[in-house]
Order: sequence, then structure tokens, then C-alpha cells
Amino acid sequence: MDWKERVYCGEITSSHEGRDVLLMGWVDAIRDHGNVLFIHLRDIRGIAQVIFNPQMDKASYKKAATLREEYAIQVRGKVAIRKKGTENPNLKTGGVEVFATDLVIFSKSKNLPFQISEKAMVFGEEIQASPENVDEDLRLKYRYLDLRRPSMQEILIKRYQIIKCIREYLDQLNFIEIETPFLTKSTPEGARDYLVPSRIHKGKFYALPQSPQLFKQLLMMSGTDRYFQIARCFRDEDLRPNRQPEFTQLDLEASFIDEEFIYEIIEELTVRVFALGGKVLPRPFPRMEYSEAIEHYGTDRPDIRFDMAFEDVTDIVQDTGYSVFRQIISNGGQIKGFCVKGQAAALSKNVLQNEYSMKIAPSFGAKGMTWMKVIDGGLESNIVQFFTRAEQNGLMKRFGAEDGDVLIMIADVSRDLISEVLCSLRLHIADRLDMIPENSYRPLWVCNFPLFELKDGKVSSQHHPFTMPDPAGFSPTNMEELLGLNSRAYDLVVNGEELGGGSIRIHKMEIQEKVFKALGLTKEEVETKFGFFLRALEYGAPPHGGVALGIDRMIAMILSVPSIRDVIAFPKNRRALCPLSRAPSPADKSHLEELNLGSGFRTRKAGSGIYGSTQEDITEHELKRPEKISRDEVAHVAKLARLKLDDSEAAIYQKDLNSILDYFETLKGLDTEKVRPMSHVLEVKNVWREDKPGKAKKTKPLLSNAPVREKGYFKVPKILES
Repeated sequence: MDWKERVYCGEITSSHEGRDVLLMGWVDAIRDHGNVLFIHLRDIRGIAQVIFNPQMDKASYKKAATLREEYAIQVRGKVAIRKKGTENPNLKTGGVEVFATDLVIFSKSKNLPFQISEKAMVFGEEIQASPENVDEDLRLKYRYLDLRRPSMQEILIKRYQIIKCIREYLDQLNFIEIETPFLTKSTPEGARDYLVPSRIHKGKFYALPQSPQLFKQLLMMSGTDRYFQIARCFRDEDLRPNRQPEFTQLDLEASFIDEEFIYEIIEELTVRVFALGGKVLPRPFPRMEYSEAIEHYGTDRPDIRFDMAFEDVTDIVQDTGYSVFRQIISNGGQIKGFCVKGQAAALSKNVLQNEYSMKIAPSFGAKGMTWMKVIDGGLESNIVQFFTRAEQNGLMKRFGAEDGDVLIMIADVSRDLISEVLCSLRLHIADRLDMIPENSYRPLWVCNFPLFELKDGKVSSQHHPFTMPDPAGFSPTNMEELLGLNSRAYDLVVNGEELGGGSIRIHKMEIQEKVFKALGLTKEEVETKFGFFLRALEYGAPPHGGVALGIDRMIAMILSVPSIRDVIAFPKNRRALCPLSRAPSPADKSHLEELNLGSGFRTRKAGSGIYGSTQEDITEHELKRPEKISRDEVAHVAKLARLKLDDSEAAIYQKDLNSILDYFETLKGLDTEKVRPMSHVLEVKNVWREDKPGKAKKTKPLLSNAPVREKGYFKVPKILES
């Protein structure tokens, strides 16, 4: 193979005119003109048009007639400038072409499961090769083909460039890259660990790291001063659409610093990497207290690209004639809302009342929703008559409302519920009315998080137990004081997405002991879980702090792709499965025995292969223990059935399906040894149903979830084409 002579397809220019070039790559597309054959040849750097003409080389033309898409080939030929009017502006090399004089077929390809080509051979052609047109699991099953798409290769190249930029910048600041262990000790950091059984140490387990938290702090105690790592992390957490069980984060830590050091270097780093995607971030990044974010946006990751911050109006309407508000306030409740500027025409009374008040707000958990429009200097709604002029003026002043604005309010005895509902309504309305500016990126630091939170009646760390309290002097037994205590923690938020977070760490043993005491950990538990770490605190630990940024999530935002799975070479799907390798898969029984793991695991018979199993490979114990059905699985089935389920409906389906599985679990001890096998639990009879046409109104509830209707029928996709 003459690889030294190789020229990449995307690097051919007019300067190569008249020169012989050697190209290697894949057949992207073919166009046969009868006596001349055109192909697009694709490699990692681009596409070149190659022409096979029997008048120039009959042998190569004859061989080229056998080519199919995705054949791996080598072409030798002469570069020529395209005739005027035949250029292809969609290609970087669209002004030149290569007349082939020799062809070598390295390997052939089977028929493709989906189209890979993304470039038209002729200007004006349409190419339907968008990943959105291919089922994601099919793409992941044939990921090696999916990654051949130029758009996917560009993403991987950009990912490399972003990580390279990170390394170069941190190197300038004297950070050094150090790897920390993958096989480590299980520590409580919020999510479940992936456990790895030890063959040598029977009955004991390693844990894959959720983050290198303790080790990077130990590096500071080791005098490393400034550390970073492009770290692989693992979390066995409940499935969410944009999360992966294994992910990559930029992990860094520095000694003898405070929050300002972190803010300064991360702002500069973030600006640099976003610029690689053509996105400009305004500086300095604004800062917002956690309490302010919750109070005015209902979330600790607010999207500040648009307005509509929340205002508490309880004091204005506490004596109102509107009995609903008055009753809620008397029970210690709250009235809160936001102003939608200039959208009175877009949000009609019908939309506000019949859609938002009766359907959308309740789907977010509200018992109802109050709305008012500002028209001719006054308020209009179906309940405005219950409010005095002074109350109406007070509402307009508090919200800063003017003519054409709409006020949205939620009333409830639960302040947390009000925040959650208003947060969802704010995003829903902004998205519906296109109020979110396109190609706008607004970073934000959210800081001073609570140190502790209450979970199931117990105090737990909101971040992790190594975050410095603010102030450091507190009583570990005073519940009220603990829940009001802030931490020196901070999150980086961009457009409502948390890209990362960190904190200043505890470096004094007495403070760390108080935190553990507040968490209710005994000395034995502390020693078992953190003994190795605490001993290091006794040997002169420096003040230190750090941050971790989600590389996958950040790159997805920089490159404007909808999912982090598109920026990971070999991701898992939404069910944490790998359609390509079919992991996780059963283990050999002998392997489990070697690891001293008992029966009840899914096992694979010897010689049954590494890619999954048949029904016979699954143990009886597993057959009797079905997995619970998740909300994502319910949503997936609803999507396949073309049904629109709101959260409350999905929850009902999930509960019903899991109750069936729970009932099945109760049958595992049922003795069926003497029961005669049967094909049906009831006696089989022929029953003819009398079909009687019903009134049209009776079918309406059946169609309430149908996304598409036609002449009173639920329209479904075609299954068979004539």
C-alpha cells in the first residue's frame, strides 16, 4: 500500500491541477451516466468527485461499475478543474474533480441499514440523511456506520479541539494533569455506585468513581497545588433523557485560593471553548444567590435569556374579596406569579382559561391558575370583579405591567409547589410564544447554596459532605440552624442548563467532624467510609477548592446538538443499554463462581457467545423478578402509539403496569406442580358481539389523546403501502 503518497480527499485544490493523486476512502455516492461513472469518494477530511471514463482507462471503468456505497477503495487519477457551471458549492472541493486511471477495491460493503451520504452529487439535490430521520437505537446498533457521517466526524473532531483547548489553557496556568483510580472505595456522593467484585478479596467490592472528589482533595494535601483531569465518571442513577451512566467531566482543584480564583479561570475557559463553536459569551458572568434563584425563577438553574421573574403578591391581595385567594392565605399559603410582556393578543382568553388554567397548569401539579390582562390601564379577567381598584393597581405596580401584558398567578399552601409550577409555566409560555432568543447564550453563577437539606426527615448534604460551611461556626445538633446554613458552593449555569459546579472545601478536621455529626454519622461509619481521607486532614491540609464541568453536556451546547449522545463516540441509549455491543450482558456461571457471587444472577451458558442470551440463558430466579417499568419506558410506548400523555396520565399507567408486575411477583411461590397445563384460563367459547352504531359524542373521550384526527377517526400511520 502506497500510504506515503496518499492525498486526503478534502485537501485537493486547484493547485493540484494536472497532478496525479492517490486517494483512499469510502464510496459516498454513485451516479452512472451510461458511458461515464461519477462517484463521491469520502474520507475524514472531505469528499472528492472521481470520474471513471472508459476512454481514459477501460479496466478501472469496468471495475468501477461493480462499486456500491461504502466500499473501501483506493483511486489513482489526475486532477482537473471543473467546467464552468458544473461546480458543486456544497463541497469544499467542488471546483475540482479527479479522472481515475487506477482502482483498487480494499473491501466491499453489505446493503446499508440507513443512508450515510450527506452531500448531494449535483447542486440542488436533496439528501435525506439527517440522524433525526433514523431511529436512534438503529444508529447506535450500527454506530461504526453512523460515525462515518461527515457531520458526526466533525462533532468528534470538534470535541477533540475543545478538550485540547482546555488542556492548553490550564497548562498556561500551571495546572498538571493527573489520573486518579477507577477502582476505588464506595462513598456516598448522591447517586448509586457501580460495584466491581474482587476475585482476590472474596466478598469485597470496588466502586467505579462518581467523581474523583476525595482523590483530588488528597492531591492538594500532597502539595500538588493545581491539578486537573479529563475524568471518566460513572453513576448508576435513574434514567433521564440527557444523562449517561458513564460520562466525562473536566475535574480541577487548586490550593490556597478562594471562589474568585475559580470564577476567573472558569469564565475565561468557558469563553474560549464556546468561541470554538462560534458562540460569544458576555462577560463578566453575573452571579445570583441560590435563594434569589429559587424565589424569582423556581429553580437553581434559571434561564436568564428572557424575563418573567416571579413576584410574591400575597401582601397585596391578603384582604381581597376573591375567596380562593383569601382562603389559601388564611391557611399560610402564598400568591405568586409573573408578567408576560406584550403578549395579550397571543394569549387569548380561550387559551388562558381553557388551555392553561384547566389543562396545562394542572398537568404541572397546580390546582388552578389565575390570569389577568392589562387593557386600557386596567385589568381584565373572569374574576377581576372580586379585586378592588387599589388591589389591581398594586398588582400592576408589583409586576411592572403595562397595556398588552398578561399576569399569570398560582396560589397554594405549598410554596415549593408554587415555585415548581411557575417555573414550568414560565418555560412553557416562553417556548410557545418564541420568547427565547435564538443563538443567545447567557452564563450565570449560582452561589451560596444551602449546606444541608431535609430528606425523609433526616439531614443530608445538598452537595457533598466536604463543602465548606458559611459561616464555619455552627451547632451540629441544632436542626433549625443546620437547615439555614449556607455553603461556599457554586454552579455554572448556561441557558437554564447546569454545566458544572464546585465548592471551597473543608480543610480543618474540627469542621469536618461537625459536618459528619450533623449528618448523623457515627465514629465507626466515618472511619469505615472516610478514615483514609480524614487522616490526611491531620497533616496540614491547605485551603483549597475546585470545580467539575460536564464535558459532554458542554460540548453538546457548544455544537448545538440536541443530545449528549451525539457528542459521545459510543454512548448508551435511554435505557442505559448499548445496542452495539448489547451490554450489559449475562456473565458465565463459572465467572460468577470465581467471584464468589451467589445464584440468582443472569448467567450465560458456556459457548453461548458474548452478545446477550436466549430465554434458556436466563435463570429461573430472574424470570420471577421482573424489573420495574420506568416513566421513560411508558413515554416511549406512548410515543410509538402516537399518544400524548401528560405527567399525571403517565404516572397512572406506570402505577398500573407496575402493580401487574408486583402481582406477578406474589405468584412466585404458587405451587403449580399438579395443575393441568392449559392454553386459556377460561373455557373457550365463540361469542358474537352485536355491533350497534353509537352516537358520535360517545367516541369523543376515546380521541382526547389522539394527536391527529380525520373525519372523526384517530389517524394512524400507514403500515402497508399499496
